[in-house]
Amino acid sequence: MTKRLSIFPLTGAVLFPGMQLPLHIFEPRYRAMVADAMIRDRQIAMIQPQRAVDGAPLFEVGCVGRIGEIQAMDDGRYNLILEGTSRFRLLRELDVATAYRQVEAEILPEDENETLTHAQRGGFEREARAFADRQGYSVDWDSVERLDDRSLINGVSQIAPFDPASKQALLETETLNERCELLVQLMQFFGRTDGDEDIVTLQ
Repeated sequence: MTKRLSIFPLTGAVLFPGMQLPLHIFEPRYRAMVADAMIRDRQIAMIQPQRAVDGAPLFEVGCVGRIGEIQAMDDGRYNLILEGTSRFRLLRELDVATAYRQVEAEILPEDENETLTHAQRGGFEREARAFADRQGYSVDWDSVERLDDRSLINGVSQIAPFDPASKQALLETETLNERCELLVQLMQFFGRTDGDEDIVTLQ
């Protein structure tokens, strides 16, 4: 299935299916994009540029989002919540008259019934607890344990303090199991410390 998508290319802002992303829209071209989306189908797509410069080439995979809650301000800006619906693969960028960029994309299927094994889930939660402890994060683990596998893995993928390239790699994984395995590897890598000091090694 292919689809024409209006895109919001933003480094470090990665949306996953089933997750929510709050956005403050202030640039005129993206205000126009939101206004057009509200008239059309309430959908815009998040995708990371390969470089943090205007007009840079785009990564291959992004996520379509549906505008949920929205607040229109008197000066034309918007505060909104974007709800992830499906990943997409970029096929080509379109030559358009709009100020915002548009692409032709293939919508990627999601196996919503895929789950983790008991061992995978337990191993992930142990690694997540260790990572949170090293980072000094306060986590409501009782609430975490009540999450279904997809909400847990996609939620951590979206909010974890990894670099944009790591977030992109997580988004590009084909299955929930692969995303879980990569998350564990990233938490182990980003959670390492230097010597006796509690400093996260980011490189």
